[in-house]
Amino acid sequence: MTDQHFSRRDLLGTGTALAALAATSCASTGGATATAPSTRNPAAAPRPPFDTMRDYVAALEANGLLLRIPEIDQDAYELTGLVYRANDRYGFEGVPAIMVDRVKIDGRWVEGPLLNLLQANLHSDAIVFGERIDPEDSKAGYRRAKARLARMLEEGKGRYPEIPPVTIGAQQALCKQVVLRGDEIDLTKFAFIQTNPKDGGRYVNATSVFTQDPVLGSNFGTYRCQLKGPRWLGLNPEENQAGWKALMAAKARGEKFARVSIALGQDPIVWLISCSRVVPRFGDKPIDELAVAGGLRGKALELVKSETNDILVPAHAEMIIEGEVPLQEPGQPEGPFGEMFGYLGAGKKENFFINVTCVTHRRSPWFVNMYTGLQRGMVTAPSDAMSDHLLRQSVPSVIESYLHQDNMGIYFVSIDKTGPGQGVQAGMNIAKFVPIAKVVIVVDKDIDVLDKRQVLFALGSRWQSLKALHTLENQRGLITDPSLPEIRKTDKLVIDATRQLPEEGGRLPFPSTNRALLEEALPDVFAAVDRRFGTVLRDWGKG
Repeated sequence: MTDQHFSRRDLLGTGTALAALAATSCASTGGATATAPSTRNPAAAPRPPFDTMRDYVAALEANGLLLRIPEIDQDAYELTGLVYRANDRYGFEGVPAIMVDRVKIDGRWVEGPLLNLLQANLHSDAIVFGERIDPEDSKAGYRRAKARLARMLEEGKGRYPEIPPVTIGAQQALCKQVVLRGDEIDLTKFAFIQTNPKDGGRYVNATSVFTQDPVLGSNFGTYRCQLKGPRWLGLNPEENQAGWKALMAAKARGEKFARVSIALGQDPIVWLISCSRVVPRFGDKPIDELAVAGGLRGKALELVKSETNDILVPAHAEMIIEGEVPLQEPGQPEGPFGEMFGYLGAGKKENFFINVTCVTHRRSPWFVNMYTGLQRGMVTAPSDAMSDHLLRQSVPSVIESYLHQDNMGIYFVSIDKTGPGQGVQAGMNIAKFVPIAKVVIVVDKDIDVLDKRQVLFALGSRWQSLKALHTLENQRGLITDPSLPEIRKTDKLVIDATRQLPEEGGRLPFPSTNRALLEEALPDVFAAVDRRFGTVLRDWGKG
């Protein structure tokens, strides 16, 4: 089979294409190739809510979305190259998760497994929220999950439900199967890798860093942690993130150090809350993010007390790293690190760091590496449903918004346009209030914002630049955008690619698309074609 013969049906079927993809990657150094995944067997998949990451991985595998590789040489950056190649072939939202049993790091083979691209595939949203998966249409399952979440927001008046967590004893907590203290701790022995050749070193980068503050309350967020030694980690919460605020507040109070606990190998709901803003940061009192995790799961999350502090952590995580952050000492150099826009971020001369005091973990723990800028980092249906809900407060005509994470900074939104100026209004609102929205393209409701081809079609056939192009100066941007001339400040662009009404200088009437005319004349044409020729089209190119 040559590489042009791979198809998404292979990916969700026997796994032949995935095995060949890995074989191509490993062939250059003679490393072991992939074992083909088993045939899809969704009936055997564990059902959500997933109490452990391993249950979720088992569900991925049962749905044909896991590629297993016995070993890979990361000293030669084969794993990073494989992720690039998987994206080249399947796109950010079509890649499989990748499990590697052993990884070569600094000249020695380190036991994993190491999980990669864990929630990248768009099918993940349906799996996490228990919706039906259509192997031929990942967007359908994603939208079913998003609709479920939208109903939650409607019922909660803009907030997701809460089910308070429950605390269990250490003997019942999987993360306490092994307890390491003092000289027993050596984080360098675990499968934490250096992702990019120019990164500052190996990173623990799929974290949920738990902090406590008398005003902000308990919080957890995803901050990269550079592996500096057996019991020494860098810590990088960005300015104004909750973790940064908690550490700076403790420093201002004169405290010598802050205690933190870091969860690794979290269940998928804890992970998505950790690295997104689905829990609002406003209100009279802090919102319990772990209670929101329970609400999204439909089941209380089980917590356990840390060994060296009072912080409660997910009881069934793969590993918990506990430590102290010195607050009255000079910071340590940290970075650089490959960032979300696909460029190397600058190193920092002084940054927070952690003296590790205790590590607890499951027997033979599993690890996750995040490829920042190279993957969809988590299931996005919860944050996308929240974005749509908030947008409709000011622009009721909003149908759907979407950010393709392989095109950071470019934001699509569709609206049910009924009057002049609505496209511009929607685009301006998004540009002003969404930091990552640097270029906003507004389209009509017949355009699917999950399909970039359709958005480009609208841009080419419905947009005129003179009257439907608007710029904004000195807007809020993201620190990781390499084009910013001034930190956190950016110019933005709003493109109204909706059909322009006569009041906006458009044609009257604006013509229908040929596809719409076909469906109008023959409403069942595509169903009939699928019945007669669907198999032929799916099987084309597989021979």
